[in-house]
Amino acid sequence: MKVYTYSEARQKLSQLLEIARKEEVVIRKRTGETFSVVYKKSATSPFDVPGIKTGVSTEDILDAVREVRENR
Repeated sequence: MKVYTYSEARQKLSQLLEIARKEEVVIRKRTGETFSVVYKKSATSPFDVPGIKTGVSTEDILDAVREVRENR
């Protein structure tokens, strides 16, 4: 765990964030308060799926939607 003063953290923020990818970083203020910086991987959405190549055009899709709507 790395500990930085508030002033050091401000000056070296980019480096601090890179270090936080590997280990916890603590920032200590003059008042004695401490803050922890921890890397958190962003969660991916279950809807974030790779696309697939098809031979279907946008017009084909719109025609299919119109057909379904007309046959209700």
